[in-house]
Amino acid sequence: MTEPTERALQLIVSYDGTNYAGWQIQNDQRTIQGALERTLLKITGEKIRVTGSGRTDSGVHAIGQVVSFRMQSKLSPDVMRRALNAELPPDIVVQSARNAIPEFNAIDCAIKKRYRYLLQEGRIDDVFSRQYAWFVKKELNFAAMQAAAQYLIGEHDFASFESVGSERMTTVRHVYDVQVLRSERHEFDKVAIEVEANGFLYNMVRIIVGTLVDVGKGRRPPEWVAEVLAAKKRTAGGMTAPAHGLYLLRVDYPESCWLD
Repeated sequence: MTEPTERALQLIVSYDGTNYAGWQIQNDQRTIQGALERTLLKITGEKIRVTGSGRTDSGVHAIGQVVSFRMQSKLSPDVMRRALNAELPPDIVVQSARNAIPEFNAIDCAIKKRYRYLLQEGRIDDVFSRQYAWFVKKELNFAAMQAAAQYLIGEHDFASFESVGSERMTTVRHVYDVQVLRSERHEFDKVAIEVEANGFLYNMVRIIVGTLVDVGKGRRPPEWVAEVLAAKKRTAGGMTAPAHGLYLLRVDYPESCWLD
């Protein structure tokens, strides 16, 4: 008897990470990976292990998390998307699904990722953003933060922007873009910091944000960021910004990964 043929799918998933202990499955904890795998088992009857493009921490959100998995089910990608959304908790939504090449892996095949971090500045906290943006009780120097961000662009050793205790083969990364953007929502100002790179170290974006906030508060000049990079030690930079302001925005892959 011929064994059922497995196929590879890619999902783009958005989630509010407030009530989850991060992406990765943990004992006795609610996780995004756990919710997806339980729902896939319910829909397909298969024990499916999913891979996310990034293991977001507790409280971190995603607008465009990419998920890969293999299954034997013959459900079409759109039927799978609708079935998942009918069964998943309301704070996890599958935005799209598509067929991928058999060897597709959400981590290994990624070529670029982009994160967004939201800040709220001012004297009064926005109660409706307290789980989705870091409240900085001071007006920030927007131009200084923009100038400081430019020192991060290019290929550098980002050892100063990695939390102590994580293990990587190399701390060199290529940052393609850093943007400091201002927007207004009702009476509360928001500052978005977006970082795009070929890969990220543990807490790299949150440390970049903490460092740029020090510049924005006037504690350090913009050129200090170059000194932080050159130091290659975590103690040289700013604080690690809180998790709840961070969003995985987008992950890019070669077009050759898709079958449709």
